[in-house]
Order: sequence, then C-alpha cells, then structure tokens
Amino acid sequence: MDEDILTIEEVAKYLRVSERTVYDWAQKGEIPSGKIGTVWRFKKSEIEKWVNERLSSPQKASSDIVVQVKNILSPERIVFLNHQTKHDALVQLAQNLATAPQVKDAHELEVEILKREDLMSTSIGRGLAIPHVRLSSITDLVMSVGISKCDIIDFQPVDETPVKVLFMIGAAFNQHSYYLKTLSFFSTKLREPDLYKKLLEAETQMDVYNLLIQ
Repeated sequence: MDEDILTIEEVAKYLRVSERTVYDWAQKGEIPSGKIGTVWRFKKSEIEKWVNERLSSPQKASSDIVVQVKNILSPERIVFLNHQTKHDALVQLAQNLATAPQVKDAHELEVEILKREDLMSTSIGRGLAIPHVRLSSITDLVMSVGISKCDIIDFQPVDETPVKVLFMIGAAFNQHSYYLKTLSFFSTKLREPDLYKKLLEAETQMDVYNLLIQ
C-alpha cells in the first residue's frame, strides 16, 4: 500500500471488501478510478479522500446503495423445488447457493441457514420466505431462488399461506448496509401479486431470471 497507484486487489484489501465490489463501484463510477488500457487503477490519495467522505456521511452512503439483481443472481442459481418440509427445501437451496464462487464454505452456509431458521421463521407472508445469513466465509453478497411445485407446510407463515417462493441471500460480514437494502428490496418487490403468480407459472430458469431482472 506504499505506492500511490493501486490495483483492484490492493483497494479491496484496503477497504476490506471483495474485488468484485471494487470492480462494480469502478464500473458504475462510484469510486475514484481510471483505466490504463483495460486495467482499472486507483490513486491512493483519492481513495483515502473518498473513504473519509463516506465515513463522515454514513446515512447518505447507505441510501445510495442500489440493488442490481443481475449482479447477485444468475440463472443457474434458480431451483425448482419439490419438498413439503422447509428443512429439505432449505438444504437443497443452500447447496445450490454454495455453488457460487462467493461462497467458500458450503457446510457452514447450510448449518447457519438452518440455525437461523430455527431461531425465527423467515416467512414474510403471501407465500414467500427470505432465508438469509452473513458469514465470514462469504466474500460478496449472492443469492439463489427456489420455486416450489408444492406447498411447504411447516414455515409457520404469519398469514397461514404456505410458502412456495424462497429467496436465499448470503452476504459477507462487512456488507451490513447492502444486506439490509437487499432484504428490503426483495420484500418490497415481492409484494406485487402479479410477479408472485408469474414466478409460480414460470417453466424455466431463464423465465424466472427474466422476471426478476425487469
């Protein structure tokens, strides 16, 4: 970190975020950066100034976070489930989420997802559940989606509507604001009754994916 010009890897270590996060910020113009050929480079003095400005106005920084579904979900992480118990549904979805490169410990993810569910149901009503965890073995926020072909009967939903759509979210420990923003984003998005109906009617992973990135 002694050099004035930094790489994405050095900035990621300095800020304690993933390299993918730094890359996304650079692509969106959210962090001071420039390209030499096809490679991103950063001035250390500008990064330090940028950090100080964000630390002095944390509420603004949080409100600026925009959830981009295509950055955290891919078609192969959409699963059609056929389980009547939440344990089996959560295990299958956790195993799918663990295939994402951001997840470094599949066993820990599965254990912590089930432990979180035992503490309190992640059902939010209207046939939806959003199981979620933050772990040190996850390097960047990522998600999987499960569409169940049958009612999952033991999610203890607040409105007695059996869960059939699940959004499983995993995030790094240092992504608290992004994590909360993502939970809020999907809780709001999934209130659209037409979207829920279309998700249940979807026949392929791409059908589901296209509905969610719109």
